[in-house]
Amino acid sequence: MRLTTIVGLLTLLLATALLFTFRPALLQSTLIALGLASPPPRSNELTLEERLALIDPAATLRIKPYFDAAKIPYPPAAVTLVGLKAEKLLQLYARGPAPDDAWRLIHTYPVRAASGHLGPKLKEGDRQVPEGVYGVDYLNPNSKFSVSMRVTYPNDFDRAMATKDKRDKDTLGNAIMIHGRSSSIGCLAMGDPASEELFVLAHAVGLDNMRVILAPVDFRTQPRPKLDKPPTWIDDLYTQIDEALKALPLPGGTAS
Repeated sequence: MRLTTIVGLLTLLLATALLFTFRPALLQSTLIALGLASPPPRSNELTLEERLALIDPAATLRIKPYFDAAKIPYPPAAVTLVGLKAEKLLQLYARGPAPDDAWRLIHTYPVRAASGHLGPKLKEGDRQVPEGVYGVDYLNPNSKFSVSMRVTYPNDFDRAMATKDKRDKDTLGNAIMIHGRSSSIGCLAMGDPASEELFVLAHAVGLDNMRVILAPVDFRTQPRPKLDKPPTWIDDLYTQIDEALKALPLPGGTAS
């Protein structure tokens, strides 16, 4: 073997040794690829599909009879959740796929815990549950509170009012969740069975077909609350919520 060939091989081996020395992860992945090492154990986190496989059968078995009783197909075409802060209730409404299908009340869940007082959320850390009309943009299969769905706070109105008030739009807070367990700061804690049912339902319906109305009281039956030092735009906010609620029937009745 020529001297130049030997030098070349030694140089290659040295370079490879140095690469693996300073990048041990590369060495580990190479050994795994060659079948000379076992892959590391998976973390305890589950994918959305894995979590659904665990909770979907039982949760669907529990929630589907509510839809059957209301004569709404499961999964429905659209869902609206109404969180009533004073009443500590979360109402589940749904409608079928036909254009003229009306909203129907499917079930009412008790809210196990929610911090703050009546009135909108204004900033991060104020412990307030928001008030307004929102969507759902994320399902968390690995929540510390069983499972959870994220409400789209802040919305455009929240940001616009922050600008009007000269509040920092980047410190309005976020990660407002509807989740399990029975404790919460700024979110809605529903207990594990209810949170699993809502989680499975949201996935079945599709997040684009989910709406969440968070109200201080039920404007269909109660007057607007008198807040201590309300923001100047509170009437505009409560008019939005009032209009959204009007399309939804009260328990045992019709839309207002």
